[in-house]
Amino acid sequence: MLILTRRIGETLMIGDEVTVTILGVKGNQIRVGINAPKHVSVHRDEIYQRVKQEEKKQQHAAKQDKPLRIA
Repeated sequence: MLILTRRIGETLMIGDEVTVTILGVKGNQIRVGINAPKHVSVHRDEIYQRVKQEEKKQQHAAKQDKPLRIA
């Protein structure tokens, strides 16, 4: 894991297309702004985990819907 220190208003780059800017600090929370192209998904981890879990459920359901072939 890369650990960086940034101040409010400072930015870091991820690749050539994604920027993360520190917008503010309040107590133990920070606010970040993320600029990324439309083809790059940006989620909080808890949302990302829910999305992946739902995708797994849908894939499992799709496998169950396949017709049984009898030779």
